[in-house]
Amino acid sequence: MPTDDDRCAFLGRQAFEQAVSAALDEVPSELMDLLDNVVFLVEDHPAPDLPPDLLGIYEGLPRTERTDPWGAVLPDRITVFRVPTLATCRSSEEVQDEVAVTVVHEIAHHFGIEEDRLHALGWG
Repeated sequence: MPTDDDRCAFLGRQAFEQAVSAALDEVPSELMDLLDNVVFLVEDHPAPDLPPDLLGIYEGLPRTERTDPWGAVLPDRITVFRVPTLATCRSSEEVQDEVAVTVVHEIAHHFGIEEDRLHALGWG
């Protein structure tokens, strides 16, 4: 029986990281300039306490909940998960589209936009 990694072999780790990088390049610079203390990561799988089909996650304190001054804290994390993303896609083009949606979705959480609002806007 094939493993998740076998089913996802059509796009290796390096190519997936390039897809995430390309998605970040598509985010308008005006928006990227507003990101504060955020790191972007790629992991193969979500942590065991998360849904296994999760495509991405924002971990941190949204800008709308921060107090001044905000400093000397570890960066917020936006992680895109390779295996669940590849499991939902049939081509590298679909992967690029899904990664772009995931990146925008998680960046929106950094700015305090809630899940329901993102789904209503089509970034679900």
